[in-house]
Amino acid sequence: MTIGLTYDLRSDYLKEGYSEEETAEFDRDSTIEAIDLTLQQLGYKTDRIGHVRHLIQRLSKGDRWDMVFNICEGLNGVGREAQVPALLDIFNIPYTFSDTLVLSLTLHKGMTKRVVRDFGIPTPDFAIIERIEDCSSVSLTYPLFVKPNAEGTGKGISAMSKVASPEELTSICQDLLSKYPSGLLVEEYLPGREFTVGVLGSGPEGYPAGIMEILYVKADTNNIYSYHSKSNYHDRIEYKVPEKEIADKCIDLALRTWRVLGCKDGGRIDIRVDRNGIPNFIEVNPLAGLDNIHSDLPILAYKHGYDFQRLIHEIMVSARKRYGLQ
Repeated sequence: MTIGLTYDLRSDYLKEGYSEEETAEFDRDSTIEAIDLTLQQLGYKTDRIGHVRHLIQRLSKGDRWDMVFNICEGLNGVGREAQVPALLDIFNIPYTFSDTLVLSLTLHKGMTKRVVRDFGIPTPDFAIIERIEDCSSVSLTYPLFVKPNAEGTGKGISAMSKVASPEELTSICQDLLSKYPSGLLVEEYLPGREFTVGVLGSGPEGYPAGIMEILYVKADTNNIYSYHSKSNYHDRIEYKVPEKEIADKCIDLALRTWRVLGCKDGGRIDIRVDRNGIPNFIEVNPLAGLDNIHSDLPILAYKHGYDFQRLIHEIMVSARKRYGLQ
């Protein structure tokens, strides 16, 4: 069985002049090498394709694969994560992870929260800021938390993201909108514990890969899981498996969210506890990072007995089952 690999290689974009933060969601060479090697160890033949433009060139030449292991994040537009799946759908080529609908929806944090909230899943009250004038209509309870509406990997998040007044809100929104013109998400800040849950399988067949709590060991992080904190997690963050009572509640919320959104094969749900001790949905990552050393999904999976080969195997089993590929 031949598996094509689609991915955005960070080093390629850095050579083109993009910054470290602009390329934060893209993959290291070592990540692609680890996935490629692991798939071969599992008995697959592999073919590295690369990013979406390379995929277009290969499809135009007539190249085809039994399945594509897709981790492309894309570069432009709020539908960028759906670009590779859309192309593969056109050519009826199976692929891992979620489809165009899920990837387009979940990159828009506000739209995702609306869907999740409609199904009765707790999530902080929020507003979308697309213009600086929108700040004046925000009627939420301070403190608030501000982040880009269509970014991941902690991009645009810093100690300044937690705001205590309308003046602070306007100030940070003015700064962030100049960098992220697609809009911002403003939500009521939850003061409780923070968790991330890994999920494998698809839709109603989703099951937990594990859970870990995110603990801050450096005071200057201000308890904010920012791009800087994630990039320096060895010094600033401690990952811990929580006690069963809170773990069960978070896993239940994560699985409900996974099924509601129709996510496939593998990913992560981020959760924070409110002042009443109730876990709340924060966001979903249906294309979670797979760096076998630095990414949250492999880290939490390791803490629950999954090595990297088993993690990739479970993802492939789920994808093959969906397509009826034995």
